[in-house]
Amino acid sequence: MLLEIKNLHVNFRGLYGITEALKNMNLSIDSGEIVGIVGESGSGKSITALSILGLLEENAIIVQGEIYYKGKNLLKLKKKELHALRGKEIGMVFQEPMTALQPTMKIGQQLFHVIKKHRQLPKQEAKEAVIKALQEVHIDQPELVANKYPFELSGGMRQRVVIALAMAAPPNLLIADEPTTALDVTIQYEIIQLIKELNRKRGTSVLFISHDLGVVSNMCDRIIVMYAGEVVESGKTREVLIHPRHPYTKSLLKALPDSVTPDEPLQAIEGESPNLLKRPVGCAFSDRCNQVMDICKSNHPQLKEIEPGHHVSCWLEKVTV
Repeated sequence: MLLEIKNLHVNFRGLYGITEALKNMNLSIDSGEIVGIVGESGSGKSITALSILGLLEENAIIVQGEIYYKGKNLLKLKKKELHALRGKEIGMVFQEPMTALQPTMKIGQQLFHVIKKHRQLPKQEAKEAVIKALQEVHIDQPELVANKYPFELSGGMRQRVVIALAMAAPPNLLIADEPTTALDVTIQYEIIQLIKELNRKRGTSVLFISHDLGVVSNMCDRIIVMYAGEVVESGKTREVLIHPRHPYTKSLLKALPDSVTPDEPLQAIEGESPNLLKRPVGCAFSDRCNQVMDICKSNHPQLKEIEPGHHVSCWLEKVTV
């Protein structure tokens, strides 16, 4: 097992109290595997990623839990040790590439510094590695691009550069946090295919985070569906998509364009996510669920295995394996 998160709970101190942002998060990623996390904004996807990297804000409180990478508990590492893992063994691709790129430094210089730091190459070899890194993410005229500043590139091109930076070490695990959100559909597809290619060629494991179940379904071996900071369903991609068991997963699938005819409106999920300053006693999705029962309001369902490898947190599921 390359990465394993066990019973992770993360709160945030705020002006109005404590927000329970992540509750009982469990996740595992094998070597070479692509795992997707999907859910609406505020579901805990990015908090999970930032917890792995030790990049949570100062007001974050890790109440309990463990994060193991290659058998080491990342939550017990010193800052220096964790910093050494970032970039070299665990790479990160952010949603907005401009936040990950130094605006006043040329692309080639940024890649050069990363490669020199993590791979300890002589100067000339590091320069050659810069061009190769750009070629690997299918950037035409890499020598020309290396001499440009981030603002001179398109959004899709900048995202390719960010992926090149994240893969420069190269890492064992790549975390991609909404890497296609700000891009048009054609560029989204190209970025997805690029990440899949890097996974296939290098064997890099990928944690792919998205609010779009359609995007995740095209690239992941397994899917984790999150709602209000909790996992509500998880399993192999095909199983979750063809036989969704949680009402929230079913609602996400019905909201996809492919689920309706051209003359039908998309089926939006009514209502809003709960305020996590005061987490509901029962199921967090109960106020928006069209199959809600009395028990859903008063008792919190536990995540349980309903079929081998397929887990669901819902009172509608009464059979365990």
